[in-house]
Formats: sequence, C-alpha cells, structure tokens
Amino acid sequence: MAAGGFYIITDSGERVEAAAPVIISASRVTDIPAFYAEWFFRRLERGYCVWVNPFSGKPMYVSFERCKVVVFWTKNPAPMLPYLHRLDERGIHYYFQFTLNDYEAEGFEPCVPPIGERVETFRRLSDMIGPGRVVWRFDPLIVTPRLTPRQLLGRIWRIGNRIEGCTERLVFSFVDVAGYRKVQANLTAGSGVFAKGSVASAEPGEAQRLELAYGLARLRGAWAERGWKLELATCAEAVDLSAYGITHNRCIDGELMERLFGDDFELVFYLRTGRLPERDMYGNYPELPAERRDMKDKGQRKACGCMVSKDIGMYDSCGHFCAYCYANASLERVRKNIAGHRPGCESLVALAGRGK
Repeated sequence: MAAGGFYIITDSGERVEAAAPVIISASRVTDIPAFYAEWFFRRLERGYCVWVNPFSGKPMYVSFERCKVVVFWTKNPAPMLPYLHRLDERGIHYYFQFTLNDYEAEGFEPCVPPIGERVETFRRLSDMIGPGRVVWRFDPLIVTPRLTPRQLLGRIWRIGNRIEGCTERLVFSFVDVAGYRKVQANLTAGSGVFAKGSVASAEPGEAQRLELAYGLARLRGAWAERGWKLELATCAEAVDLSAYGITHNRCIDGELMERLFGDDFELVFYLRTGRLPERDMYGNYPELPAERRDMKDKGQRKACGCMVSKDIGMYDSCGHFCAYCYANASLERVRKNIAGHRPGCESLVALAGRGK
C-alpha cells in the first residue's frame, strides 16, 4: 500500500507523506504481541510508525489516523493484554490469530511458553474479548517419523478439550517445505529431527493430508455433540477439503469483521467498497452498498484469501526461533535486531539515528 496524499509530522518534526491504511496486520512476519507490545502502543499513541521494505530497505511511514481494525498474529499475546484497553478507547477494533500448537516433544518452537501457560493465556484472552475474536491456529501441521497424523490429531484433540468454547474457528495449514528455502534450512538446522535429505518428509503427503482432514472433521463432530460449534478452515492451501466441511480461510477477513464489528458503519462501508464514506452537505452518510467489492490482497500468495491490509512487521525479528519459520533467515540477525530494538524507535527494528 503506497503512500498517497496523506501527511504526518514525524518525531523529528518533518512533514512527510504516509500510508494511511484502514486495516493493519501486526504481523505475518513477526510476533508483535509477544515481543513488541510496548513499541506498538507507543507508536499508536504517537500516531504512526515506520515500516522498512525488506527488498529495497526503503522506509515507509504508516499512519494510524484512518485505522479501523488491527489483526494481531501471535503465539503469546500475554504481554499485550494489559494494553488492549487503549485500542478500545480509540475505537479501533481488533482480533487475534492465535497459534496454539503442541510441538514440545519435537522442539520445533523452542522459545514459546509451555503449552499449559499458552492454553491459559488463550482462555484469558477469550474471556476478555470474546471467542469470535480469537481464532485458533494449529499451524502448520508437520509430520515426522515419530509424529504420525493420528498422533497429531491427538494433540489437537487435547488442546481443543482445554479451550472448548473459547474460539469459533480452527485454522490450519500443511507445512510448505518445498516452497520455502528458509523453511528447509531452519527445519534442518534448528530441529534435530530432519537431515537435509529427509526434510521434505515433514510435509504431509496426499494420503496424510486426507487422514488429517478426516480426523479433524471427526473431532469437530465430537465437540459439536457437546455443544461447541467449531469451524474448520485451511490457510493459503489450494487443496479442496470441502468434502470434509473444511473451507478456505481468510485471515484478514472482511466478512468476519462485518460480523464482529457490524455496528461501525464506516468500517462496513469500507469493507464493501474499499473506501471510507464521506458525509454529504447535510451530514448524512451514503447508502450502504449491498454488494461487496473484491478486495483480495494481490500481494499475497495465490491461494491466500486475505483482503488488502498493511503489515507493519519486519523479517528477522521474531524471538520464538521456530524451526519451521519462513520469516527468519539468520538467527544471528534476529538476535542483533532484538538487541537493537528500542520501544521509542519509529521502526520495529531500529534504524540508524532513529528513536531512543
């Protein structure tokens, strides 16, 4: 999303052009709630942040002035919970994509809190903001010589039993080893489970995918019998699992936002038209269109169903060090970026001469 006709005053007093997105993603490429909560809310208070293009290195100013919704992605939102009221006070809506996996035995997520602690955080967050605003992700699904689809389903079952009623949707994907060199390298170097020649086996084959889909549908049915209605959806997967009642998810989801925040006319108008409404000379809003404009984010993968948003995260900055990560290329660089982070910086990863 390029800047276009919107200006801000920076911390240094400069007047600069800025992007002013309505929907902010925080973030697909790093865990802002877990590691950068203070920074996020300082920047929210200041009214803008700086995002650095990972390819060109060019900074972009991102204003919060028109922000209506923030979508958080996290494995540990606990550090952010004390701050959430600040979003409520500003009238900014939000929901969480909460990845709650169990790969403790494999060590795939070495720096996340223990599973019991994460379950309790999930329950606490759901109590605070409601189950519709906390999406459970068991993502990605990984198999090993010792972790079969049946055993993986058992772990999902046990977690689900502990967060029953605390969410309305379970989203999953199959680890993509072939498509990401970073994933291949990280799984090989970081897990101790795979060698270079065997790492492709982490990705479930066709029969294993169908076994997992069938098993998940059976789990959903068992929970439904107890009164917990849970949607199942895949994330950025082209495979058609509709025979199992599994849909294609949209993580940045306009329909979900309209269902959750439908009393916000300006937001709903934007979700259907791609622009915020303007009042006429009498102070009246235009009529709400019945049809929804296609607002798919063309910058994402073809199978991704997300609508357009602005992500403010940065690569090589997540301290979970997950072995399947596609966003960390260098552990040394991650450690350097984390060490150099300052909550007062304009950017999440400190730039020379910026922040304190």
